[in-house]
Amino acid sequence: MGNLIKLSVIAFLLHFFVIPNVISQDKKNLSKEERKNYNWQNLDPKKNKIAGIGTDKAYAELLKNKKATRVIVAVIDGGVDINQEDLKNKIWVNEKEIPGNGIDDDHNGYIDDIHGWNFLGNTSGKNINDENLELTRIYKILKVKYSNIDTLNLSGEALNNFTYYQKIRETFYNKYSEAKTEQEIFKPVSSIFSYYDSIVCSILKKNDYSLSDIKSMPTPNKFIKTVKKTLLKLYSKGYSKEDYEEYIKQLNDKINFNLNTDFNPRDTVGDNPAEFPGKPYGNNDVTGPEPFHGTFVSGIIAANRNNNIGINGIADSVKIMVLRAVPNGDEYDKDIANAIIYAVNNGAQIINCSFGKSYSPNKQFVDSALRYAMNKGVLIVHAAGNESENVDTTDNYPSKYDLQGNEIINSFINVGASCSKANKELVAGFSNYGKKTVDIFAPGYRIYSTKPENHYGLSDGTSFSSPMVAGTAALIKSYYPRLSAVQIKDILIKSGKNYSKLPVYMPGKNGLINKEILAEFGDLSVSGSVLNVYDALKLAEEYSAK
Repeated sequence: MGNLIKLSVIAFLLHFFVIPNVISQDKKNLSKEERKNYNWQNLDPKKNKIAGIGTDKAYAELLKNKKATRVIVAVIDGGVDINQEDLKNKIWVNEKEIPGNGIDDDHNGYIDDIHGWNFLGNTSGKNINDENLELTRIYKILKVKYSNIDTLNLSGEALNNFTYYQKIRETFYNKYSEAKTEQEIFKPVSSIFSYYDSIVCSILKKNDYSLSDIKSMPTPNKFIKTVKKTLLKLYSKGYSKEDYEEYIKQLNDKINFNLNTDFNPRDTVGDNPAEFPGKPYGNNDVTGPEPFHGTFVSGIIAANRNNNIGINGIADSVKIMVLRAVPNGDEYDKDIANAIIYAVNNGAQIINCSFGKSYSPNKQFVDSALRYAMNKGVLIVHAAGNESENVDTTDNYPSKYDLQGNEIINSFINVGASCSKANKELVAGFSNYGKKTVDIFAPGYRIYSTKPENHYGLSDGTSFSSPMVAGTAALIKSYYPRLSAVQIKDILIKSGKNYSKLPVYMPGKNGLINKEILAEFGDLSVSGSVLNVYDALKLAEEYSAK
């Protein structure tokens, strides 16, 4: 979020600096424009004059009376609410396994893996939720070795290693200081929001309220008028008290878990994360303690299109295989590698990876698993990340490249986040980009999808652009099952709505676009395009006819 310390609390409250990846309330608290276009990502650029992906048009014009085959999409994430009303009939079931008998019936090494597997727990059913960042884990290891070392006689590789430790230490303390500063700023903002919220509830004599309730609320004095004006501005932008409470939680989690060198939850799992693949570990609790992220991702891919509730996912004939391997913090390379192998061995044709990190000490584990997936014809779809960085020049893992920059995985597609208008603000301000490394963009700003416990809401991030592409890949595969992963990747990139020559603002600090720098959209990805379902299906038809 950057250094906002000079801003007063009220000034911040009224200016709305972007908070990426926060949860908004359900549809009743959306603005009129957001309620109108809550499904904007599935609308069509030509028909609806919005930079969506044309899903609804594709179903209406291209898929009538066509039969689809079932496709399994593995979602490697933090867990999925498998009982969510719009998803429960879309969850993969391992039919070779007998539920609850405590036996590995299908002999795949996992006991009672009915809907997938949880690599963040132990056989007693205890789960990890919070974790260190990889930066913290590396810093802890190097600190033991180098914090008290005599540096006068260091040379060669030893000196290089010490220099690396100094760089890691500086990066760690910068992140820690930034989190502490933001924590001090946001805490009173959240308190003010809560105070205003309690006043509205008291006036309306309700425990909950909608945007229209605030609009109709009487203002008997100047203070109440200020309260009303402030909350109207917040809610009309799509933000709520819950957003700020969630962001405060994220900041607290950074301090207490992600950047806490005394925090080490891995002992719960009981395995050695440096030993790959290692003995079997984990359990079958694929929901976990905080399944928001994976539930949101899964809804974009596969929410039921035919039940007249919630939202419509992109792919209709899909089953979601749930693989819990991404904690609140950075994932371990070993867990990701094992999750990929599990997905491939149990029939997944597409794997969605809405996660990433800047350090990968055991990159070889993940590379080995990705090669295995590639050789088995599985498509891997990955979120480019939310750091507003050029990932051609900064590290972001997992990757389709080896450490020397050679492409080693040809069935890997990396996805940036786009917005709803095909103008200078097409690129989401938080999105990573890269002419070489990012393949395509897809909607990732103010996306509406499934939340746990039968709720729905808005959120932002390349995490939600990736399942747009994974869902489209699954849709293509279900109607054109003979197409290979590499062919589908080729189709997705070639069929996107091309905006190559469109001048766009560059992603900038604090997740905001930088209005001082313009670039051609074609310079930010391989394709220079935004995903388009309609044209992808038309091109798939051509490929299939060859």
